[in-house]
Amino acid sequence: MKNIYRDYIKRALGFTIALLAVVCLSPLLLVVTVWLHFANKGAGAFFLQERPGKDARIFKIIKFKTMTDERDADGNLLPDLQRLTKVGRFVRSTSIDELPQLFNVIKGDMAIIGPRPLLPQYLPLYSSEQARRHEVRPGITGWAQCHGRNSISWSEKFRLDVWYVDHCTLLTDIKVILTSFQKVIARDGISQQGQATMQPFNGNN
Repeated sequence: MKNIYRDYIKRALGFTIALLAVVCLSPLLLVVTVWLHFANKGAGAFFLQERPGKDARIFKIIKFKTMTDERDADGNLLPDLQRLTKVGRFVRSTSIDELPQLFNVIKGDMAIIGPRPLLPQYLPLYSSEQARRHEVRPGITGWAQCHGRNSISWSEKFRLDVWYVDHCTLLTDIKVILTSFQKVIARDGISQQGQATMQPFNGNN
């Protein structure tokens, strides 16, 4: 069944909001870029990674980089918690690291609101119901982020993602935006206990 808001209005509205946000936030984006350039010990300020978007099409997401590229004696990257800098922890806890994704929204790879884009290697692990999260563009924030973010299980996160696909309305998106601001201020659900973010998805968790 056609959803006029989801299929037509949402993209135009998201593009406009993202463009205005980039203009208004450009001083902050510049300051954080320089700050992270030095804090990351030469590893750069931005992080690009392939993610599946709408209909599982692969695109490159852009985020502020919150970790160094430090490695052990064998050349392997150190664990996330050891590479996460103090500056990076602050940028992540305040969700500033997500702001460069506004450019993904302008480009059309993402929306302001939608299921978070995850790793391509998770695609074969989804059940047919969980895979429905790819029926809409992924978002900078979403329904699952408003109900636990990284502190809930993967199965619960995917259930919330699919709920959003079936209930994507302007009112729902407004609720997500307002709740997301509250979560950012409270710095709630940033990570699982003992993890920099949360454990990888294995198809059963």
